[in-house]
Amino acid sequence: MDGAGITGFRKPGSVLLIVMNGYAPAVDVPGTFDRARGRALTREVSPKYADAVSKYFTTKVPDYEAARDSQEAYFAALRAHGSEVIVLPPLEGFPDCSFTEDTAVILDDSVVIPNLGHPSRDGEQASVADFLADDFEIHRMPAGATLDGGDVVFYDDRFLVGVSTRTNKDGADFLAGHASEVGMDVQLFDVPESTLHLTTVCSSPRSGTMVAAEGHLTEKDLSFAEEVIWIPEEEGYAANTIAYGDRIIMAGGYKKSRQLMMDAGFSITTIDMTEFREVDASLTCLSVFIG
Repeated sequence: MDGAGITGFRKPGSVLLIVMNGYAPAVDVPGTFDRARGRALTREVSPKYADAVSKYFTTKVPDYEAARDSQEAYFAALRAHGSEVIVLPPLEGFPDCSFTEDTAVILDDSVVIPNLGHPSRDGEQASVADFLADDFEIHRMPAGATLDGGDVVFYDDRFLVGVSTRTNKDGADFLAGHASEVGMDVQLFDVPESTLHLTTVCSSPRSGTMVAAEGHLTEKDLSFAEEVIWIPEEEGYAANTIAYGDRIIMAGGYKKSRQLMMDAGFSITTIDMTEFREVDASLTCLSVFIG
């Protein structure tokens, strides 16, 4: 599939930053990790989903049909919150292909296309790059540098980038170089061995706020944030969120975390993410926002 279907979709003018429980205009904030979630680029779950890479949460063989059902609920939640959902077909030979977040990092009108950090996944990004090429300037990562988009979190004036088992320093530096061209700083984190990606254990649902899982990140790590909502370690999976103003999507089944987010002023939509958790995937893994 080429990118013809999205030609001209980008809206000129300022974007919107979420400020507490409302919206305020922002000036010259680049990227689509700016919490403006107009369009989500997604991909259907692979029929070979049971072969997806997993290490951290696995308790059973992943169920393809159950994952498809959960993905449809995810699509419905995004649409209900105002996102247009673009669904690409599955890629033959890539069981993890539905995790499009890893395949591209949007920077204003350009996009960094990384070399994915797991050998079995490298190649998923090629068709995403082809799809985006009509609307974005493509920056392809050089050989030897690796990065998964799951190690990139947008926070107001910067990208938080995790150096992990999937993202190396060369990959982080490549992203930082292109981010600086559009006025964004990059703050590096060493992702602990206890987790796969930086986004697995934190997210930034609104301006000034971080949501983070206890036991993986520290107060010092997040000292830049005006507010940190700490998720209990036993519910750390719930730290990965998708927000639309004061409305938030989070994984279902985490009662303490749900109450913490409600206390912080968010209304909640939950999705059963059990089947995606089995292969170490979180909510944000399933989409890359492109406008």
